[in-house]
Amino acid sequence: PAQFCPSPPGATKQDVREKVWSYLEASGLAAFPRPVHGRIPNFEGSQQACCSVKGLDVFNRAREVKVDPDKPLEGVRLAALQARKTLLVPTPRLRTGLFNRIVPPSGASKEILRICATSQGIKEYSVPVGLDGKARVDLVVVGSVAVSEKGWRIGKGEGYADMEYAMMVSMGAVQEDTPVITIVHDCQVVDIEEELLGDHDLTVDYILTPTRTLKTNCKRPKPQGIIWNKASYLCNYEMLEKIPILKNLRYREKQAGKDVTLQDEHSDLAEPKPAAASNQKAMAENTRPQAATGSPQRRQERDFLNPRAEGSGRVTTVYVGNIPPSVRVSQLKGALREFHATPSRLSWQGAQGRAFLDYEDRATAESAVSSLQGLSLGGKTLRVELAKNQRN
Repeated sequence: PAQFCPSPPGATKQDVREKVWSYLEASGLAAFPRPVHGRIPNFEGSQQACCSVKGLDVFNRAREVKVDPDKPLEGVRLAALQARKTLLVPTPRLRTGLFNRIVPPSGASKEILRICATSQGIKEYSVPVGLDGKARVDLVVVGSVAVSEKGWRIGKGEGYADMEYAMMVSMGAVQEDTPVITIVHDCQVVDIEEELLGDHDLTVDYILTPTRTLKTNCKRPKPQGIIWNKASYLCNYEMLEKIPILKNLRYREKQAGKDVTLQDEHSDLAEPKPAAASNQKAMAENTRPQAATGSPQRRQERDFLNPRAEGSGRVTTVYVGNIPPSVRVSQLKGALREFHATPSRLSWQGAQGRAFLDYEDRATAESAVSSLQGLSLGGKTLRVELAKNQRN
């Protein structure tokens, strides 16, 4: 097998990753899925390492456990399910929300539980948990590409584990003393220069390998929420567009009076998308007081009507439900502007806890649905989807 050597001083995070990935492949330690480059690598002995979690008090005491969806962590997910703990798994790349809660069928056999712990089972036996899901996570389990005995961790380079932890802090799901575990092969435990770490980097308290259990006693503080103004790939306009729930979290923190200015605020966010800008102008033009004719509900619809869209016959309607009685139409309008999802017409039915948003075409409507996923107003997560009955 290839000889694994520590990375030299001055090595970058990517240097460390490449060295670990290459060694796992060259030494025959890499396991499915292959190649391990670009991934949280699976390795020979991962099941054995995962089984060690059953010997930790922090695992046995935990009632709610968050485990990343990576293949080498499958054994921890299974152990949590077998111990009847609440298992939360982040949604892939956070595209559709923050967590999925794995819910095995009643009386599930050992084999069904084994399936529930796999990536396929996560899809089939889960329900989404949003920012208002009241999660109280007692233990966090993350994958790593490399980790030091001091608890300094390097992931695969996309920042999702760091992002997930910061979001859990912001939603109150974890506390300062919530333990973090990582599962790696022994060769992934390496020296890491402290200057490689940023404020957003997650550290770990326990390292489980096929041969040993390490308690790091790490003193470096964990992230205390999203650091919006950092010049980082974690907090920029592009990431907000990719991750609707991140955009929603930023909106909530902005409403709470926090500074959520992005590093690229003035270059990207200062100029709304052209389509959104024209729709915002249309909304402004059509919210002027008009003659009070017809029923109050019909008046409300006319107030937000875009004359160019009327009669086009091609609008696509988005349904917004689960709106709390305390929420006003102005709050919804503000959120729509913030998320660049301003419709050409808004039909407000607050008494019924719903609203209908008309968009000029299906693509714009689907983009709005994606942007508004996980949106919370008045303490409730709204239900946002294409309306079943479209209106001309």
